Amino acid sequence: MEQLLLHLRNLGFTEMESKIMVELATKGQASGYEVAKQLGVSRSNVYAALQRLTQQGYVRCGEGEPARYSVLEPEELATMISGRVQASLAYMENEMPRGGPVSPSFYNVEGDRNVMGELVRQLNLAGQEVVVDVWREEASHLRSELEQAELRGVRLLWAFDGGNNVPAPYPAWPPLGGKPRRNGGRKFSFVIDRSWCMLGMRYDDGTAQAVVTEHPVLVELLLNHFTQEMVLFELEQDMGAELEERYGDRYSRIYNKYVMHEQEPEEEEQADLKAE
Repeated sequence: MEQLLLHLRNLGFTEMESKIMVELATKGQASGYEVAKQLGVSRSNVYAALQRLTQQGYVRCGEGEPARYSVLEPEELATMISGRVQASLAYMENEMPRGGPVSPSFYNVEGDRNVMGELVRQLNLAGQEVVVDVWREEASHLRSELEQAELRGVRLLWAFDGGNNVPAPYPAWPPLGGKPRRNGGRKFSFVIDRSWCMLGMRYDDGTAQAVVTEHPVLVELLLNHFTQEMVLFELEQDMGAELEERYGDRYSRIYNKYVMHEQEPEEEEQADLKAE
């Protein structure tokens, strides 16, 4: 019931209107007094909402005293709402003023539903290219949109992490100052048509955070990062044995020397003694 009310509100109905429509659909038909009594709200509010719904065509008012109301069948209701929404969207798209250029900005998206919703919208708008750097868990949620983009002729460039046991191809920078790192997160990035990008983190508990922007600096950084990952991967595939033979353990240390690992407490104490 709560989910139905939520979706009705998402379609533009007020909470009162949503409850009245569900009540009428459950009873078949009822008077305003009966609806108000069942919902435990004032009759004036119910009659005002019924009048709006009747004028809009979602509810029918029968003859008689007292008047009895009924809501359209779900199929009729869906058709009417869909037609009006599509007409409003078309009008908005054609008539909305188009201003001057807007400086690129960054904005945050919080929550798994909002993050995935934003990605779905942008993937459906992709016209030329999508660059994807995700874990397989996240890619599976967007499989349909990515497949549809490819069917439209959009070029897809992929980079996947396969699971928690797969080592990252680059060193992980530890937090500084003793700040704890939140575990269980999987980074992801999308660059669409080389003009829009999202960089974020999705956690095992279902929460997610992301930054979205059209700023060319971050777009270019993500594209360069993707390119470097792919080049490094192919080099390791082609020359893995040779690199191991030539560099040995030094190969991994080439990466690690650029990451300032936090000192253990014992190491910090020894360093302080040496300084004295």
